[in-house]
Amino acid sequence: MNRLPQSPRVLSLANQKGGVGKTTTAINLGTALAAIGEEVLIVDLDPQGNASTGLGIDRKSRKVSTYDVLIGEAELREALVPTAVPRLTVAPSTLDNLGVELEIAGSGDRAYRLRKAIARHVEAVENMAGRERFTYVLIDCPPSLNLLTINALSASHSILVPLQCEFFALEGLSQLLSTVEQVKRSLNPELGIHGIVLTMYDGRNNLSAQVVQDVRSNMGDAVYETIIPRNVRVSEAPSYGKPALLYDLKCTGSQAYLKLASEIIQRERRFRAVAA
Repeated sequence: MNRLPQSPRVLSLANQKGGVGKTTTAINLGTALAAIGEEVLIVDLDPQGNASTGLGIDRKSRKVSTYDVLIGEAELREALVPTAVPRLTVAPSTLDNLGVELEIAGSGDRAYRLRKAIARHVEAVENMAGRERFTYVLIDCPPSLNLLTINALSASHSILVPLQCEFFALEGLSQLLSTVEQVKRSLNPELGIHGIVLTMYDGRNNLSAQVVQDVRSNMGDAVYETIIPRNVRVSEAPSYGKPALLYDLKCTGSQAYLKLASEIIQRERRFRAVAA
């Protein structure tokens, strides 16, 4: 495969465990990046479509979805839906994505469908300005290591791993990292770990502090400094079809995601300086 284009930067949010704050992080990180001036696309690959719902895209509005893009019946541009957040666009998902694996399993390029779709989009809008010329693409993966997730990892420069501050936080992380290494060896040599973000942190709970310590001692600098706290306002926001930053900008969760966006951009600058 050809090298991934350097712009936009494509990050997959992945963890085969459910309920770790993956979709919440995709929505609010995307909103935070848009708020500080980036042009952001969220690609929803989870058949549940929670990222799309959380951004206020009702199911009737999903005329073209990432399913259509992956099976080759639509270009990525046709699936794009603007959100209420300036500079933030979503390619929505539907339950049809449950059938993607059966549809494309026999294709030689089955692991590269999303990568090719993003590359075609980048080429098509290279000389255009505006919403469709993205600087960041965030891919919200399903909570499993299936062909949808493999497509996301094959299309990405880096993976961002949300990790819940709970007793079994590190359980399964080794499997995910092993999958990343396999994809790097066989499908996408450019894939790396952008970082691990600790989510649902409860400062009143000694266990949360112990988990933070354990993860940092095991993963070192791969763990972001920013920790996302457990926050009622962040949990409420999706039911209103809004990111937390629109629902309550001043809550601790929203402020944490703004801080995380800033930290990610700083890491990107360091990565690019090293690459140069």
